[in-house]
Amino acid sequence: MRLLRIVFLLFIPVVAYSGEIALEGTYQGENLYVNNPYAESGVGFCVYEVMVNGMTSTDEINSNSFEIDLAVYRFAIGDPVRVVIKYKEGCQPRVINPEVVAPRASFKTLDIALNDNELRWKTTDESGSLPFIVEQYRWNKWIQVGEVQGKGVPGTHEYGITVRLHSGDNRFRVRQTDREDNRKYSPEVNVVVDKQEVYLTSHNVEAELVFSEPTLYEIYDLYGRIVVKGYSDSVNVNNLTEGDYYLNFDNQMSMFSKQ
Repeated sequence: MRLLRIVFLLFIPVVAYSGEIALEGTYQGENLYVNNPYAESGVGFCVYEVMVNGMTSTDEINSNSFEIDLAVYRFAIGDPVRVVIKYKEGCQPRVINPEVVAPRASFKTLDIALNDNELRWKTTDESGSLPFIVEQYRWNKWIQVGEVQGKGVPGTHEYGITVRLHSGDNRFRVRQTDREDNRKYSPEVNVVVDKQEVYLTSHNVEAELVFSEPTLYEIYDLYGRIVVKGYSDSVNVNNLTEGDYYLNFDNQMSMFSKQ
């Protein structure tokens, strides 16, 4: 009698791991929600692991959608958060509300003052690190004259930056703009500088504009396109084509002709 040797092969499914989604931001008191499709094989779901600040999440992820509970980590508002969602090949999960870990423009100004050439301000209630944009009102508009990175964590924080003053009334403020384009402004601070106005030595030039002293300046063509800007007591205009140009400097709006 011939013995038949039957060999049973054990097929172990091999899961191909494709990639990950990484979200970095700050804790704002809200949780994340994930849309989780089926895996390409039709067995199980796309996401196989979620990590929060290097720790594997214990949230239930075996469903079409799930919540990443950030509250269990006892974060304080503004604490840094890094969420990594690992998923299988052939499928793509989607974070429904990634904006909840984005920094927000939420600061409150406790004080803002201008001492000599230094603008200083004190804040509280920051929700994530966003830059403070320092603006000065010049030439009938607010222009950016500096930037300071916010600390973005709970508590009271102080900031300062050196600014350039022009003759007459000077107005400054700081603002933050977040991912949703929400803008938060400080109160304005004003100071009057009693000094002689800067003047332009000639309105008809061939090679160089010369000011009576160093000043911020902007040069625009007749279409309103900025062509040169900076801070100096002179400007080389050799590269400009002949014609008329708008010129902003000190606290003045003027024009000149390139010969």
